[in-house]
Amino acid sequence: MNYAARRDAREALALAPTLNVRLLTSLALARAGDSAAAEKLITKLDRTLPPDSMMMLYGSSSIHAAIDLNRKAPTDAIRRLQAAANVELGAEFFFPGSLMYPVYLRGVAYLDADNAQEAVVEFQKFLDHRGLIANCPLGALAHLQIGRAYAMAGDTAKAKAAYKDFLTLWKDGDPEIPILKQAEAEYEKLQ
Repeated sequence: MNYAARRDAREALALAPTLNVRLLTSLALARAGDSAAAEKLITKLDRTLPPDSMMMLYGSSSIHAAIDLNRKAPTDAIRRLQAAANVELGAEFFFPGSLMYPVYLRGVAYLDADNAQEAVVEFQKFLDHRGLIANCPLGALAHLQIGRAYAMAGDTAKAKAAYKDFLTLWKDGDPEIPILKQAEAEYEKLQ
């Protein structure tokens, strides 16, 4: 689990327990591996949100899907994320690129389900809709994930190109970031 992310999420919640902060805190906790805390927060929110609201379509489905991924249930995550399919390419919600979060999680779920072709379709949406992403980190991470999908599918040339794109985007980033180290190691294995 990412303890710094968990700490920061809890601090944000303590400082400003607004609806948006509670949703984003729940998502951050889920992505950091703290499913129990995320589920506790989202269960409370699910009881108060209208079922067809953006909060439910985007937020709740993403949070529950992230929890499903933590539980190694990618098929459940994919099913949950269908609720967001009609809004995920819309205008920004929380921050630029935020509505693409269900797309990202769906791509990760397809990777976890060993379905490289569907993962490529999801991550390609980031490359096709760069204007929706702005400087959201998911845009850069999509390059890494599509590289992983191509590697899983056995397309080494496309995998190498995607990894190279990711590494180029992050060339001036902190070299100690774990995801960057992991990507470099994965890229080296493709050589």
